[in-house]
This record gives sequence, C-alpha cells and structure tokens, in this order.
Amino acid sequence: MLLYSKRLLTQHNVVAAEVKEPCQESLDSAPVGTTAREQRYMSGHYFFEYLVVVSLKKSKEGAYEPQITYQFPKRDGMVRFQREEEEKTLKAITLFCFPEGISWAPLTEYHSETFSFVLTEIDGSRRNGYCRRLLPHGKGARPPEAFCIISRLACFGLFSKIFDEVEKRHQISMAMIYPFMQSLREAAFPAPGNTVKIKSFVPDKGTEIISLTRPLDSWLEHVDFRTLFRCLTNEEVVLVFAAAAMERRIVFIAVELSTLSQVIHAVAALLYPFTWQHTFISIVPEILIDVVMAPTPYLLGVQKRLMDQVTDQTDVTLPNDTPLRNHLDRVCTISPSAVEELNSVVLEAFLPFFVKTVGHFDLYVTRNSRGQPGVFQSRAFYKAIKSKTTRHFVKKFLQTQMFDLFIQEVEQQPASPQQGIFHKKIVEYQEQKKKEKAKKRH
Repeated sequence: MLLYSKRLLTQHNVVAAEVKEPCQESLDSAPVGTTAREQRYMSGHYFFEYLVVVSLKKSKEGAYEPQITYQFPKRDGMVRFQREEEEKTLKAITLFCFPEGISWAPLTEYHSETFSFVLTEIDGSRRNGYCRRLLPHGKGARPPEAFCIISRLACFGLFSKIFDEVEKRHQISMAMIYPFMQSLREAAFPAPGNTVKIKSFVPDKGTEIISLTRPLDSWLEHVDFRTLFRCLTNEEVVLVFAAAAMERRIVFIAVELSTLSQVIHAVAALLYPFTWQHTFISIVPEILIDVVMAPTPYLLGVQKRLMDQVTDQTDVTLPNDTPLRNHLDRVCTISPSAVEELNSVVLEAFLPFFVKTVGHFDLYVTRNSRGQPGVFQSRAFYKAIKSKTTRHFVKKFLQTQMFDLFIQEVEQQPASPQQGIFHKKIVEYQEQKKKEKAKKRH
C-alpha cells in the first residue's frame, strides 16, 4: 500500500516525509607527540577543529567541482596516517557543502543559507559540520561558495552567529577572518547557560565584543523545532516520532538544505533521553544516494530533485497517546519567534511519553553490594506494565539499539540518585502517582 499526501509518503520499510518550505578520523585517543593545545581540543574544550572555505572550480571538462580554497588552522607535523585521514575528512566536507554534485552554473543572485551535517567516524563518534553558502563578492555571474566549520560541539544557533561574524569580516577581506577565528579557538567553550565574550578588531569600527551564549537546556541547543512543526502537521510529527522510536528507515525530502538539516536534527531530539544510534545523514550527497537502499535503520535528508530515487516505503502505527497530541495542539498558538516557549511545549509533549512508558527502568536493575555492574531484568520490567497497548510498544522498544545502549550505561552507574531532566521528570511523575493513590484511599 502506498499512502501519498502533499507532505508524507509511506510504503514497505521506509517512512519518507516530504517537508515543504513555507568516515573519518578518530580523535578519541591522543597520538604520541600530541601537544597540550591539541589535547585540549580533543577533550572538547575548543569551539571548533577548523574552518574551511569550499569554492566551485571549473574542471577541464567544464563542470564545476567543489574544492577547499582556505583552511584555518593548517595542521602541520602530522604523521602519514593522520594526513591521509584528514584528506578523507576534507573530501567529505566538500561533498556535504555541495551535495548537488557538479550540476552548477554561474549565478548573479543566490539566497544565503545555513545548514549542518554530521561526519560519523569509524568508532561511531560524530563531528558536526556547520555550513553557510553564499555568493562571493564580485561582479557578473559566479558560482556560490561555502564556509564550513567542523566541531565536536552540537550547537547550531551559536555557530550561526559565528557565521554572521565570519561573513561580515569576509566582506572586508579574507585576512580579517583569521584573527577572529584565532580568538574564538583560544576561548573556553561556555557551560550551558553561560556566555563567552570574544574581542575582535574591525576596520572603521574598532574593537568589538562578540557575546556567544549557550542555551540552558544543552540537549536542545542544536535544535530549532519551528521548522519541523511548520513543515509537518502534528499527526505527521507523531508518525515520524513513532517510526524513529522503532528504529525504522526514515527519509525526509525537501528543496532547501537548511530545512532538511533543521528537521532531521529536531526529530533526533524528540527521542531524548535516548540517542539515535544508526546511520544519520542530514543531507545526502547525490553521489551517496544509494544509501537509501541500505537494509539497516537510518535518518536521511534528501533533496526533492532526487525524490524519484527514494522508494520502498511502509506504514507505521501511531502511538496511542492523547495527552501527547493535546500538548502539540499548543504549538499552533506559539509565536514563531518564541523558540524557548516552543522547546518547552515540545519537551512537555514527548518527554512524558518516555517517562510513563519506560521511566520505571531503574526499579528493575538489580545491584549487589560488591560494586559490580547492575543487571537489567527486562522481562519483569515490561510485565509490570498494566496497559496491554503500552506493554506491546515497550516490548518492541526494548529491542532497539538506542534503549540497549541507554540501559547498558545505567547498569554501569552506581546506585545513586540520577541527574538530568529525564530523571527529574521521573521523580515528579512517581510523586504524582503516590499522591493520586493516597487520595483514592481516603
């Protein structure tokens, strides 16, 4: 069966959502000879790994090919395997900055857009790529170019502001970018809710102070839910959430690269406190389009012009959770500029779903007094659920990789009160149930 609407497609084992607009190097272990500054970056204390400019250059055959024309900082003193791995990374960056391939022509007008992608490494760790494409300064028709920042830090809003500063300096001179990025690289990355201030000199304006603030809810700092709810109906969002929770193969289709990256990252955030563990490509380069034929779960973003190559789709059962839908109805009443309010509404809609269905997990982790890892009693866990519908969902959810890795981490942790918003919501829910039981007795 094939279901088609203006926004959603489903058939066989893929959910393909058409959203409309209104392996690279591992740095986990420091190699011999690594400097203190390099180790600081590897520990995640630097804002970024490097900034590159990707330009479209005409080949001998007459086609435009993306090439890196600027890189900061230059990494010297690498051994052979490090150099080879970096070359692979840089090649991947050019593909993701211009996923359309070689089908380019000089332009006189081009709407600047900002989007992100993820580089997944051999060990499963991820680096984030932030890209802004724009038309370089000049006269006459010319191809666009892309500024790209590679970082282990996921914070789209913050890096968008950094791009604003890079673009402003680029209008003056490429030489103006270096001191700003150097100051940024040397600055300490702020904790959630904190601000770091960067001093930077701009001709005719003097020294400027740029303030960069991280959101208080760090797990939402890479997310903008506005695009997701502008492109899909509430019912469609619930459908995609269900498919992601069951680790299906999901393809998002849109014209704009920024729409694809914002929607796919928003969907991944709906799974909190769980993390998507499978293939995650927010923008699939044309040369890699065959990835849609993979038999394993994935979250993919595909440009609409490649839509004919996305086939093999199926139906997904929606979670029967009326409160979830009632919360989402509030989304329509929120101002488009009220990002924090929207995040709060989405949090109150989706997080309680996991609190109610699997929030009792810690009661079924047995631990001994010798400090050995705990053991999760999965059968007793889902048998304790009274609702047959919920029990059916949980039994399937226990088989997902995201829950398996989540519970493995729980088993390794000591038997002490857990921190974080998920655990806070669990405590609140359990206290509420106790009060309700006490009222019934009286």
